[in-house]
Amino acid sequence: GACTAKYATTSQWNGGYNGEVTITGGSSGVRNWKVPLTFASGQTVTAVWNGTASWSGNVMTVTPAGHNSTLSAGQSTSFGFTVNGSNTTAPSVGSCGTG
Repeated sequence: GACTAKYATTSQWNGGYNGEVTITGGSSGVRNWKVPLTFASGQTVTAVWNGTASWSGNVMTVTPAGHNSTLSAGQSTSFGFTVNGSNTTAPSVGSCGTG
């Protein structure tokens, strides 16, 4: 594929957590990547950094912030976000693609 996306929870507290997704360029690199994340019911994202978020229902699609839009093969970038809600279930990360 054009890129891969890997999720990690970076911190957690009562009522929320911070998450980070690392995007790595595939064999031919990627330009204008996008990654969809599906959140559990009752969760709200209060902040996103190093990316631009758009929403459709409980699916947040993140695209580059500008400075990190082009990745050569094997090069990585990441974006992060803060989630509030009683449910600290990690989001489901869809496949990384091009926008």
